[in-house]
Amino acid sequence: MATAAETSASEPEAESKAGPKADGEEDEVKAARTRRKVLSRAVAAATYKTMGPAWDQQEEGVSESDGDEYAMASSAESSPGEYEWEYDEEEEKNQLEIERLEEQLSINVYDYNCHVDLIRLLRLEGELTKVRMARQKMSEIFPLTEELWLEWLHDEISMAQDGLDREHVYDLFEKAVKDYICPNIWLEYGQYSVGGIGQKGGLEKVRSVFERALSSVGLHMTKGLALWEAYREFESAIVEAARLEKVHSLFRRQLAIPLYVTFEKALNAGFIQATDYVEIWQAYLDYLRRRVDFKQDSSKELEELRAAFTRALEYLKQEVEERFNESGDPSCVIMQNWARIEARLCNNMQKARELWDSIMTRGNAKYANMWLEYYNLERAHGDTQHCRKALHRAVQCTSDYPEHVCEVLLTMERTEGSLEDWDIAVQKTETRLARVNEQRMKAAEKEAALVQQEEEKAEQRKRARAEKKALKKKKKIRGPEKRGADEDDEKEWGDDEEEQPSKRRRVENSIPAAGETQNVEVAAGPAGKCAAVDVEPPSKQKEKAASLKRDMPKVLHDSSKDSITVFVSNLPYSMQEPDTKLRPLFEACGEVVQIRPIFSNRGDFRGYCYVEFKEEKSALQALEMDRKSVEGRPMFVSPCVDKSKNPDFKVFRYSTSLEKHKLFISGLPFSCTKEELEEICKAHGTVKDLRLVTNRAGKPKGLAYVEYENESQASQAVMKMDGMTIKENIIKVAISNPPQRKVPEKPETRKAPGGPMLLPQTYGARGKGRTQLSLLPRALQRPSAAAPQAENGPAAAPAVAAPAATEAPKMSNADFAKLFLRK
Repeated sequence: MATAAETSASEPEAESKAGPKADGEEDEVKAARTRRKVLSRAVAAATYKTMGPAWDQQEEGVSESDGDEYAMASSAESSPGEYEWEYDEEEEKNQLEIERLEEQLSINVYDYNCHVDLIRLLRLEGELTKVRMARQKMSEIFPLTEELWLEWLHDEISMAQDGLDREHVYDLFEKAVKDYICPNIWLEYGQYSVGGIGQKGGLEKVRSVFERALSSVGLHMTKGLALWEAYREFESAIVEAARLEKVHSLFRRQLAIPLYVTFEKALNAGFIQATDYVEIWQAYLDYLRRRVDFKQDSSKELEELRAAFTRALEYLKQEVEERFNESGDPSCVIMQNWARIEARLCNNMQKARELWDSIMTRGNAKYANMWLEYYNLERAHGDTQHCRKALHRAVQCTSDYPEHVCEVLLTMERTEGSLEDWDIAVQKTETRLARVNEQRMKAAEKEAALVQQEEEKAEQRKRARAEKKALKKKKKIRGPEKRGADEDDEKEWGDDEEEQPSKRRRVENSIPAAGETQNVEVAAGPAGKCAAVDVEPPSKQKEKAASLKRDMPKVLHDSSKDSITVFVSNLPYSMQEPDTKLRPLFEACGEVVQIRPIFSNRGDFRGYCYVEFKEEKSALQALEMDRKSVEGRPMFVSPCVDKSKNPDFKVFRYSTSLEKHKLFISGLPFSCTKEELEEICKAHGTVKDLRLVTNRAGKPKGLAYVEYENESQASQAVMKMDGMTIKENIIKVAISNPPQRKVPEKPETRKAPGGPMLLPQTYGARGKGRTQLSLLPRALQRPSAAAPQAENGPAAAPAVAAPAATEAPKMSNADFAKLFLRK
């Protein structure tokens, strides 16, 4: 009120300062704003009256106080100066925001949120022409949401006056149902079309809209029911009592179609297990059973139930068994339920017995629980004669728990049978149990014999290993292999590849004083001790080694050519002239500049080489030759990478994670070829790739990987092939999921607590030995200088140690050999 008073008090002063022209313009602007506000409130009030309070609560721009605001707006039209102050500030703020949003859209027309905010403000301000244009512009760029369409449709419906306006609303509805599948919009469309039933073709229009709505969203789980009810109520209101068939037809369609469509879709869903189809049929049969009135001797529903049971059994036999090689219902649960329904609810024991005969002929006669289930059914709904007959058959056929079946037969005859029946039962049970015990004894003897054979084979393998070990020990004692002392001083790049033979272990020690020589060669004996062997004089030995090195060409690797070079390994050591044999093979990929095979100091081929091409694309094409067989061994072709600079580099071309479309097969016979296995796998789907796993020598390991086109084919192949016999071998099939590959730990330095950095202790190729004895002869060892003594103990170490004392100089192979030749 204070604000209103201040405003009223300031009005005369403002009028005195402003001229007549300014007063007229200001009044005109205020009147225009008031008219827009009145129109906006009128639209909201009309929509409220048309759609009811439910829509009113959902609208953002319409609140519970719309009635009061509408009254205020109406009174403002009659007396513009009374309530103008309530709208000026808010309206000015909205106008500024509208201008900002329009400017933003002129820059970026694809700003979705900007469109929504502009429509909201224009609608709030009553700018009907502008809000129509804004909605039309947004609908051309984006599909509008259900809420935006309903808001637009409600505004247009509230302002529709004649037939042309109704056609415009129909066009909006058609655009709305094309954007999204919205049950609420279809329901609004149907209800609005009912209002035009008085026009020409109005009845056909309403039915057409409802039929289209049912086809689009009639099966919606939660909102489809409202459409069915609206359509049904419309037909009930317009048809006469004698023409209610249309309403009845709608009821039947609503009750029958959704459930039937769901069941048929479920059968065609393509499950990967046979048991899934059994569960679907079981649920559908349960539904049909609940519809039957079993108080009647015969009914349409009962015949449908029996026909469904028959169809279910035929479907499982023809469709499921052919697809999965199993019925999915080995215990015949569906047939058991059918037999129970016939016996308990239909009093038709003859049909129940026929079903149980079929159940037993499907491989269930050996199980005691199946016979006891049939016996209990006969006890409840049959007679004693059929109970006795069932138990006698059970005694003869049961193989898992015959004692239990025999006990049930004797119990029944003890309480209900005659003396003659008792004698017959005792004789049959004793004979059967005696036969069963005899079979069990034979099986136990056979099992014991197999265990004994396995133990004998294990003992033979143990003796063979012991003899082999003793033979190796004798060979070592007779004559240790003589090691050459002269090796190449320069290490050829690539010697650390995993395919090369293991190297001799190097021993680093301090270099003895110069000038000492020794005319003996030290060789390691069988007990790890050193033995002196007479050798040639050092001068002749050096001349021989020098001549050998002169005859052998040096192979120096140029790391700048790594991109055009490939590393080839796992070649046969017996290959003669590798350059001549490998060149035609790699020239198929491009022009070969040079092939550099690697030889040992004795001139033996070491099984790997470098192939240098003229172009990089030729080297990349050569990588595809990996695992190609050369003289009976798979050749490994990998990129040329210096592992000393890239220690983490590892080439492994196959995936190490779970692959649901790929199978891993084990237990294959070694004689099985790729073509034979592929022929077997093709029966279960499209085979994209098949790989037999081999060792370095190219010999099969009994393993394979099979890649199918998709996961479904792979899943079916697992179920059908697992446990299959191929050439007397039972194979195992599973989805490919290799175990995690172990990454070797990096030799990082470690720091002792409170001490300096320590290098990790390293061992040779065979790990840590039993002893840590030094292999340097005692004659060559030099005692360390005694530490100087102080008065109260050893003297403190100098602050800075000399470099020569802390780090021994690096030695080459030749320097190491000189250690043993010095006197």
